[in-house]
Order: sequence, then C-alpha cells, then structure tokens
Amino acid sequence: MSIVTIYQEDQPDEIIAQVDDMAVIVEALSKLGVRYERWDTKELSDNMSDNEVLEAYSSDIERLKDEGGYKSVDVIRLSPDSEQKCELRKKFLCEHIHSEDEVRFFVEGSGMFYLHIEDKVYMMLCQSGDLLCVPKGAKHWFDMGADPHFTCIRIFTSPDGWAAEYTGNDIADNFPKFDKKAA
Repeated sequence: MSIVTIYQEDQPDEIIAQVDDMAVIVEALSKLGVRYERWDTKELSDNMSDNEVLEAYSSDIERLKDEGGYKSVDVIRLSPDSEQKCELRKKFLCEHIHSEDEVRFFVEGSGMFYLHIEDKVYMMLCQSGDLLCVPKGAKHWFDMGADPHFTCIRIFTSPDGWAAEYTGNDIADNFPKFDKKAA
C-alpha cells in the first residue's frame, strides 16, 4: 500500500498528515503538479531481460511517451547484493532537481521519494505498481534503503537519461530514512 507522509520542512520529527487512500493521494499530489498512478502489475520471472520488462509494460509506456513527449526508456534494478548500492544511495539521497520530469514506474520492490515543495516535504512510499512523475524543477530526493530491492522503468525526455542538479541543501539528512521493514 502506498503512503504519503507530510512534514513541515523545518520539523522532520512532526508528521502533519499521513494518507494511504489512493484517491486522496492522487488528488493531493496532482495539486502539486505531481502525477501518481497505479498500473496493473504483470507476472514477471526473475530472469527476464530489461527488454522483456519493457515489452510487458509497452502499452502504458507508449501512452506516457505520447502524453509527455518522452523519448527514452530504460530499466534500473538494484538488490541487496548490488555492488554500487552504497554509492547510488548516497547519490540519490542528496536533494536535487532535473531539467525534465523524473518518471518512475515500480515494476517490483519499493523505495521512498521525498518531494520538497514550498515549505513542506511529502514522503511518498512507492511500491510495485506505482508510477510517480516528479515535475521538472521540483526539489526531491530518493531513498532505496540500505538493502535495496526494486526494479523500475525510467522514462526520459532526453536520450541522455538521468542528470541531476544538486541544490546543496542538506535537508535530506534530517528526515526519516527508508526502512523496508517498516513499509
């Protein structure tokens, strides 16, 4: 179940609200310019190639590409035994923005997106079946946890893929980290 937890940016120990109702999440995020959808998940085998994963979700991917002008798609997979897990977690945990939308569909597993919009932080638990589109220029960070397990489809406008502009704000250090056991 997906959950949005809302904080004041300067009060990371005090929850303003917590929402797990799909319709309320969609409405609240859309008011912020953030797109959230639930897609039907497909039964996929552990040894499927990236191309097979993309093919399984091709109709939804094509719909998004048509709607948003996206041109490039890839798959990212991380597991607890991934060699780059510490380096990638550190990179994603720094608050940043992008010059294009950050579009992620969780094929499997989970992770936590933190959206820093105006004077609030929206902590969004994303799990299998969740699509999140963070609009370009929105300050955010992502925590995959100490022992990540997820497969995501990433959709880009630029064929160059993921490129972040870090804000230099250490706000992410103050908020609760993602713990899969608590999710």
